[in-house]
Amino acid sequence: MRYVFKNCTLLDGTKDMKPQPNTDIAVENGKITEIGNITTSSADEVINLNGKYLMPGLINLHVHLPAGGKPQNKPMNTTKLTKFALSSSMSKALVLKMCHAYAMQGLMSGVTTVRVVGGLDDLDTKLRDKINAGKLDGPRMFVSNYAIGVPHGHMVGSVTHPAASVEEAVKMVDELKSQNVDLIKLMITGGVMDAKVKGEPGKLMMQADMIKACCDEAHKLGLKVAAHVQSPEGVRCAVENGVDSIEHGSTLTQKEIDTFKKYNAVLVCTLSPAMPMAKFKRETLGISEAVQYNSNIVFNNMIIGSKTALENGITVGLGTDTGCPYTTHYNMWRELHYFERNVGVSPEYALYTATLNNAQILGIADETGSIEVGKCADMLISNDNPFDDFRALSEPYMVVCRGKIFKEPKIKKYPKCDEELDKFYDC
Repeated sequence: MRYVFKNCTLLDGTKDMKPQPNTDIAVENGKITEIGNITTSSADEVINLNGKYLMPGLINLHVHLPAGGKPQNKPMNTTKLTKFALSSSMSKALVLKMCHAYAMQGLMSGVTTVRVVGGLDDLDTKLRDKINAGKLDGPRMFVSNYAIGVPHGHMVGSVTHPAASVEEAVKMVDELKSQNVDLIKLMITGGVMDAKVKGEPGKLMMQADMIKACCDEAHKLGLKVAAHVQSPEGVRCAVENGVDSIEHGSTLTQKEIDTFKKYNAVLVCTLSPAMPMAKFKRETLGISEAVQYNSNIVFNNMIIGSKTALENGITVGLGTDTGCPYTTHYNMWRELHYFERNVGVSPEYALYTATLNNAQILGIADETGSIEVGKCADMLISNDNPFDDFRALSEPYMVVCRGKIFKEPKIKKYPKCDEELDKFYDC
């Protein structure tokens, strides 16, 4: 059957997109087959959008599926929870079901593609394969399974496995390849929760020889490497030794700028988790003064680094780091808003970044990321114009993923989370 979406206002996802009113989109066998003024037949299923806004499905470049960002008044013991989650086949099955529910939470909010950069053992590839086989609904997934780190490094005990030597780290790359991952994730620096003193977020933890060995092995196997990095030293060391994408990032000197350009690396901006850690009352999150101080450093440095990158022609992508406190799978639209407001891009550029630009970073721009004939029917439809206010995307009218239509999608939300985030909407 051919579906024809009649009378939409098209936002096609391209860099210089402008609203195209009174546009029709035809979809057949999951692909976009025609755009324009389409003559329909009695065999078509016609969906009259009455001027609603149709755009590409969002692409979130940085998520963790074992957590959903549900409000907590104190940090969780992730090591203990992970040990229990992986303790038996029954508990693994329950965790896989939970990860799928979070993936669907994102899909129902209009995120049709996710890059999962750190999960529990090999559960992410298992979920991806079930979705690709049509056994489950879900977004398109690119996954790394567990991340590779060092002893006592960032997120060790949950989504990170520690390597005590270069040889051990390389063996992990090989093991991940055998699990059929789409990319490798390295934890190169610490995070805000790892820092013991004020002013020391993003301490370099993985050394250059291990970074290079992992990147060399990954590239030999045809895999790109993403890396958690939150300091200028970490950025430079990561890119110089082969990392393809810097996740989070920091301020950039000319040395880092030159290194990015030399190795054609990209920066993935993730403001969503840093904002609440930096701006909320500390008791809301149960964090110390030092953690909040360091969170402000990370938040401000990511903004400065993203601005500098864009000014110097470095590709910047968007992700949410979902799973962090108050960072949910259904709030990708907030990342677009933070990017517009803090980095200073236009709303059109923010939407382009979260669609076609992110698809280009993933290497799937010929498949998705924009509304073009021949591409997959990945679409987000809103009642109002997101360029007036990205809150228009918070309650999608309809979502289409690989041609499957989800009418009036239902999203399980956390009222307290959105209530707290809304207080800082203009931050």
